[in-house]
Amino acid sequence: MAQCTAPVRGHYTASGQANCPACGGRSRWGSSYRSYSSPSYSRPSYSPSGSSGGGRTIGGGSSRTSRPRWARASSGVWYTPAEVRALEPVRRNVEIRAPVPDLRDVFLCHAWDDRGGAARNLHDELEARGVSVWFSEKDVALGTSLLREIDRGLAKSRVGIVLVTPNFLRRIKGESIADKELSALLAREQLVPIVHDTTFEALRDESPLLGSRTGLSTAEDTMAEVAAKLADLVNVREASEADMAARRQSAY
Repeated sequence: MAQCTAPVRGHYTASGQANCPACGGRSRWGSSYRSYSSPSYSRPSYSPSGSSGGGRTIGGGSSRTSRPRWARASSGVWYTPAEVRALEPVRRNVEIRAPVPDLRDVFLCHAWDDRGGAARNLHDELEARGVSVWFSEKDVALGTSLLREIDRGLAKSRVGIVLVTPNFLRRIKGESIADKELSALLAREQLVPIVHDTTFEALRDESPLLGSRTGLSTAEDTMAEVAAKLADLVNVREASEADMAARRQSAY
């Protein structure tokens, strides 16, 4: 049985139908075959994941950034999903300790050799954003061990920051931080490593436990952007006001 050619060639003209082995004869009887045309498809529109929040693409790749729930509207910085996941437990700890009086926002742990360079720079960037900082130049006695500094700082601050630099790596190598002691500090979910002029891989080589904690890096952000993210992390007043506003709105 002859096959109709309409699906392939179409019957756009009378001659096209006449030349069809199946339909050609029908034209003489006034009968016509419905012509076929290529279906018209409209291209679907896709909304990138997170686009409603104004996410951006890093380096032209597919990795997108986002804003965590605690980000201040005024900060203007974006986070990778890995950063949000790493900082979320620390943020929860900040919220739990929010009612505790007389706490500094941040304790800045750093190598002594960085006190006038990277550590001072980070300190100044934080204070410029209204963050109160426990800083060795002002608050920590000389000669105190690294672990004791961290322990004291975490007790008196909402968050402990460890500024990891080549100087810091040399220092912890000399002090041989015990796994048990470091594990206890990390279990508090208050410690955030800030990697500067080195890598997390280098940190893991010297301290696998500390290196297992994801933090922030100046290879990805400027020092000012790192400070803005930390200011977001420790901010409780603006978050409390936003929470109260949300509760008032839900009451209506």
